[in-house]
Amino acid sequence: MKAPRLAAAAASVLLASAVLAVAAPDDALGLDYNFAGSTQIDYHLVPTVKDADARPIGFDGFTIEAALKLTVDVSDRLSANVKVCYGCHGFETDMAYFDLRLADELDFRFGRFSPSFGSFNLRHDPANHRLSDKPLPYDMGRMLRLRAWNLGVLPSPFPDNGPEVNGHHAFGEGLWADYAAYLVSGFKGDTASPDLDFVQSRDGNAYYVDNNGRPSYGGRLSATARLGTMSDVTLGASVMRGTFDPNNQLTYLIVGGDLVFRIVSTNVRLEYLVRRQEFDTSDPSRFQYAIAPNGDFFVKHGAYAEIEQPVSSVVDLVARADGLARFGNIVVLPAGAAIPADGALGPRSWVLRYTLGTAFSVERGLRLKASTELWQFSDPDASGQNLAAGVHVAAVGTF
Repeated sequence: MKAPRLAAAAASVLLASAVLAVAAPDDALGLDYNFAGSTQIDYHLVPTVKDADARPIGFDGFTIEAALKLTVDVSDRLSANVKVCYGCHGFETDMAYFDLRLADELDFRFGRFSPSFGSFNLRHDPANHRLSDKPLPYDMGRMLRLRAWNLGVLPSPFPDNGPEVNGHHAFGEGLWADYAAYLVSGFKGDTASPDLDFVQSRDGNAYYVDNNGRPSYGGRLSATARLGTMSDVTLGASVMRGTFDPNNQLTYLIVGGDLVFRIVSTNVRLEYLVRRQEFDTSDPSRFQYAIAPNGDFFVKHGAYAEIEQPVSSVVDLVARADGLARFGNIVVLPAGAAIPADGALGPRSWVLRYTLGTAFSVERGLRLKASTELWQFSDPDASGQNLAAGVHVAAVGTF
């Protein structure tokens, strides 16, 4: 059975389970259920491209992100989560795991889940953030020139298979810490690939099986301090490391840091990610520049700063600045090949984006979003342009 059919079947089972959970009394089953879902429909217009057709450099028009999640409390210590989602990648099993909580400081998780990394991943669902798209370090496909950049540093969500241990400890009433450590299959790519293959990494047709039999590993540590009765600050650090090629020789290392301030109703978020990615240099002729000693890798940086400010009980304003930078060798274009529509990266390439947006709560469970974006690229595209603008209009519903 192909992946879309499997995912569709999983969605049907999830929906049927939710209906049964609602229809059957909890005391008869001895279980507690929680069923939730969300859908975002977004219209993306890029007026700066020729004929307003952005398809050569990214997605435009209508796109949708939808998710269904079922949580079951099997006992006081054991719970289960199942979530299926749909987006530009098609159907995906985003969650399918059990949690065994022995104490606040010790929880064992096993199954399919997004490993604990960074601050944004905790709110990657469009129902949980106020803009239509994700920050560039976590971009999953809405960025312009997405093919040239091969998405962000760590596209979110990034569900994977394995175990995780995590916990929470309070040091009095004003300071607490959280930790997580995990082993997962890790990202994938071919031996000759100059970068990670995110399609292969989440391809259900490959049965979600590791391509080299060696797990990736990582973890996260964060601390939160209360600044007042309605204010706090959280500082976090994350790391993930593994090999991605079938021969288990080429490594990737992702490191991140995040800082979040909550000052009454204002949220200020800062986050930085960097990925060091090795590539195979056995054939130097594949690359644009001569292979320097220890020059078998590139580095991709990503960062964003975001301010979210409610101006009333129904209106939020959001301002975000984010960007990516890539340093390292690049694969040479085939002889006689034209420059791709979205341009080609150089040895030191970067992109910056500035976004202003608003979210309007129509009623409980329904929100409208609108935002404008200004893009600046270090490298011109096929038409010689370095600047671009975008507009998003979206509606998101939750239950």
